[in-house]
Amino acid sequence: MNLDRAVLALAGTITLTSALFAALISPWRLLLTGFVGLNLPQSASTGVCPAAAVFRHMGVDAGCAFR
Repeated sequence: MNLDRAVLALAGTITLTSALFAALISPWRLLLTGFVGLNLPQSASTGVCPAAAVFRHMGVDAGCAFR
């Protein structure tokens, strides 16, 4: 798995988990979904993503988007 796929997998997992928690526990959990949603276009346009930095530090191979 490369860095791009790891970031997308993490974003999708957090979004789905947050939506599930919002439906079952509290609508305030949608704030996490909103944070992920705001971070995706920001990281796409700037190439800077906190999750990518963490994955890079863990030794995940670079992909096309995050180098």
